Amino acid sequence: MYILLALIGACALGIAAHFMIGGRELRGVALTPAIATALAALVYTGLQWLGVGEDSVWLWLASVLGSVAVAAALTVAIVAFRRRSDATAKAALGI
Repeated sequence: MYILLALIGACALGIAAHFMIGGRELRGVALTPAIATALAALVYTGLQWLGVGEDSVWLWLASVLGSVAVAAALTVAIVAFRRRSDATAKAALGI
């Protein structure tokens, strides 16, 4: 049941990260929170299988804050790729 707290926290912080990162018009509103939530589930489950208990601060830091940091980095990379792709397409069309 504690995994739900990690998932809700990662999703909420993912929403905040979505609004803090520029280029919102180039991606969907659910991209960053979805990546953060999925990564939090994977990290939390993986650390639990490795024997890290729910009382460990490292479990919570890695699953919540770590997943949001990775999701933000992936979002920035996706936006940069989209900008490059759009510029290439506009150049090919002569716009």
